[in-house]
Amino acid sequence: MASRTSWEGYLRLNLLSVPVKAYSASVTGKGKIGFHLIHAKCNNRIRYQKVCPTHGEVPNDEIVSAYEFAKGKYVVIDDEEREKLLPENDKAITIDTFIRPGDLDPVYYGDRSYYLVPDGRVAQKPYAVLQQVMAERERMAVAQMIFSGREQVVLIRAANGLLTMTMLNYEEQIKSPAEFQDDVPEVTVSPKELELAESLIDASTAKKFDFGQYEDEYTKKLAKLLEAKSAGKHVVAERRDEEPVVVNLMDALRKSLERTKKGGSSGKAARTKTTRKRAAATPKTRKVASRRKTG
Repeated sequence: MASRTSWEGYLRLNLLSVPVKAYSASVTGKGKIGFHLIHAKCNNRIRYQKVCPTHGEVPNDEIVSAYEFAKGKYVVIDDEEREKLLPENDKAITIDTFIRPGDLDPVYYGDRSYYLVPDGRVAQKPYAVLQQVMAERERMAVAQMIFSGREQVVLIRAANGLLTMTMLNYEEQIKSPAEFQDDVPEVTVSPKELELAESLIDASTAKKFDFGQYEDEYTKKLAKLLEAKSAGKHVVAERRDEEPVVVNLMDALRKSLERTKKGGSSGKAARTKTTRKRAAATPKTRKVASRRKTG
């Protein structure tokens, strides 16, 4: 396997211990185009120095971590002191419990996921048993581990013949939905509006969802722009924004349903059409749209 392992250890469930390796599920650089900051006058890279206002530039071996407990007062914590706070077993993913797919809100999912694979022949059979049972029973595992020098809660899922591990955020790291309830007051919705919305959603539900249809169009365009500019071409990118038309809710639901039933495209498909019809909005319509946005 060409990828470099991000972590090696054991996946533990009670007395079952499966040697595994973790590989990042993300492409290196996440497929993004990176930029450097340079000096506009001479094109040299901008460098950042670690500077003390009293002693000037400071070498790395003289820099320590500290917590400001009062204005201008710090307590220093070294690496050894922090390591002592971690559990002794830092090479295990310990499964605490199994849950069903709907038991954990995806809002707790972090931005890092890893593929777990068996490490060696001895791990292949217990790995396969665990993966198959989790897939057939539709179970996910909540586990704890030490990763990058800190305790992490992780979610392990079985899919595509593999076990996938996703870092989770702790509850105190996520804002409570109650903070936003005042912004979403209860409104009266008619049975007909609900019926039309249900029909629209049912008609718009994919029979077989393919996430591969979604591509990073911005990065593609940026790559072409960079290629053209590096070749000495002068490129002017035209931006065309479509202004939404504000219509009656019932009319919008009916027209959307009719369009969907006729095979009309929406969402991703509509955005990727080569020809676009700009929405014709009267000054009155634009005024309403603006008022709704600010209100």
